[in-house]
Amino acid sequence: MTATKIPAEFKRQVNAAIAQYPAEHKRSAALPLLHLWQEHFGFITDEGIKWIAEKLELQPINILELVTFYPMLRQKGTGKTHIRVCRTLSCAMAGAYRLMENFCATAGIARGHDGIHDPVLVSPDANFSIEFVECLASCGTAPVCMVNDDLHENVEPDAVANLLRHQPPVAPKPGKGGSTINHQPSSPHPLECRLIFKNIGRKDWTTDIDCYLRDGGYKQLKKAVTMSRVDILNEVKASALRGRGGAGFPTGVKWSFIKADEKKPVYLICNADESEPGTFKDRYIIHQDPHQLLEGILISCYALNAHTAYIYIRGEFPEGAKILERAIEEARGNNFLGKNILGSKFDVEVYIHRGAGAYICGEETGLIESLEGKRAYPRIKPPYFPAVLGLYMSPTIVNNVETLCHVKHIIAMGGAEYSRLGRPGNTGTRIVCVSGDVVRPGYFEIEVGKVNMGQLVYEMAGGMKFGRQLRAVIPGGSSAKVLRADERFKIKEKQPDGSTIEREIFIDEIPMDFDSLAACGSMAGSGGVIVLDDSRDMVWALNNINEFYAHESCGQCTPCREGALWMKKITDRMLLGGGVMQDPATLKTVADNIAGRTICAFGEACAWPTQSFVEKFPEDFAARATKSAPPPLPPEYTPEELISEEKIPTVPLAHNPGWERAGASGTI
Repeated sequence: MTATKIPAEFKRQVNAAIAQYPAEHKRSAALPLLHLWQEHFGFITDEGIKWIAEKLELQPINILELVTFYPMLRQKGTGKTHIRVCRTLSCAMAGAYRLMENFCATAGIARGHDGIHDPVLVSPDANFSIEFVECLASCGTAPVCMVNDDLHENVEPDAVANLLRHQPPVAPKPGKGGSTINHQPSSPHPLECRLIFKNIGRKDWTTDIDCYLRDGGYKQLKKAVTMSRVDILNEVKASALRGRGGAGFPTGVKWSFIKADEKKPVYLICNADESEPGTFKDRYIIHQDPHQLLEGILISCYALNAHTAYIYIRGEFPEGAKILERAIEEARGNNFLGKNILGSKFDVEVYIHRGAGAYICGEETGLIESLEGKRAYPRIKPPYFPAVLGLYMSPTIVNNVETLCHVKHIIAMGGAEYSRLGRPGNTGTRIVCVSGDVVRPGYFEIEVGKVNMGQLVYEMAGGMKFGRQLRAVIPGGSSAKVLRADERFKIKEKQPDGSTIEREIFIDEIPMDFDSLAACGSMAGSGGVIVLDDSRDMVWALNNINEFYAHESCGQCTPCREGALWMKKITDRMLLGGGVMQDPATLKTVADNIAGRTICAFGEACAWPTQSFVEKFPEDFAARATKSAPPPLPPEYTPEELISEEKIPTVPLAHNPGWERAGASGTI
């Protein structure tokens, strides 16, 4: 029993959320119920934890562990207007820290020290509250913030008073999906090849199904249900499509892991947890062309014989979740999903599952754990390959938003024709997101490998700002190794006669494809290209990235949990003037002892930036590591003392002759 009055409508919403999951797996509804409770009551109370646990036949600790893990879930109230300021690299470069200071000053909030994240800070009159959050997936329009559930982009730090005065925001116009997203000019750049983004930014385009149908929408689904599942799989294989979420694994190969005579239920999960700093492509698909994604999902479900699909969407995309919910209901009304879709005797349901702010949910097995109602602790592979032991220990395919959209176009064009786009082994188009120190940051859809880095940065993104020079590029999201502008790279190129030659190229000449970027020592990753000019301190840039990974580590593996925080603390101290000569080597040692020693690839994601920044920019790190190292025995120095002391006295290691007398026997 609970003392809090639970409205009937709230109970109805709770029961509807639980019904989206198998009866024997209703623990999956834990996050949806926590979202409902927080939205209705303002924050998660102990009473709420007990009520939800009882509703799902769990113990309260099973719910509490979620509340303490997912950053968006709160155990204290916020102000009437809650502000979330993005602090990751692209936004920090565009003035996010000044934005935070001005918000606090305007709202009368006193800021504490800059920890990994300050807790939610509330104004004395309780009208406003504010917090720093990690990447909001709108890096091309930095700096950005969310005011309640509304995203505000290109926020001028000196205009925050005006922003706060105009709350609540104006209601969105009907048919426009309520998106507050700013758009680039609708006409693509001449070097673009718009396929997935054909409708993004179109003035005559709306998110409703009638608009989509007028443009030929769901034609490919109608075609797919007349094909055999083997034929669809073969088309996807022939296309040589590689996953667009980061790893670049061949999609057709992944699908082929599902047995044709599989007895267990097969699940499809759309990974819409776009959280990699520098990446902001999936957001636009969800907000402006939801039916394209839904059609790709439905074709994929039919091909895989999956009767249930879940779209795991970031908690920070509340409007996107509503747009997708509307799209699902519109598709159901047209018999594109539900029972016997298009008379094919195939039943399929698609559900939305909102995350709650954890980057680790982008890792497929962490996502599955989260979808099952647990902390997002990644699983060990083997044996837990999702295609074998995935959601509810059943075969599961996890594909990214952009990847699933490509499926629709493969069916339309045919796999062989699609594979002519791009380069061999790097086929099709992909969306690259450019942010940072360029004149025209934004999204660009290119044929894979047909555009090089120089064309992307200088022609498509407008080049460097006035008077500045290129210093570095992070080519595949914040976890990709940084490339220095004056480096030379060796890549192997296949000749028409089948032979291979090795060629040395400049950074401008690197083809924007999976294999070329890997050969240059980095990766294409999620397609998030962050550009840094010659005004940037690379220790500062790395510190921002380190803070992200220290905050986002799930904590399951010791090297990652401890090492990410150590690297962040060292770069913190270096920025504050407490760097010692051994710090660059220590940073590299810590990173080297994380990579390859964790359950999932987060270890590499947090180690690679440190390894590459320290190696590529030794001058920046040496300039901030000038003090002598303190002695390894007392007197010990705290980080604060290392920062405040101008000189650190060095004394020789204390000598203990007893160890020498002990000898090999270990006795004195």
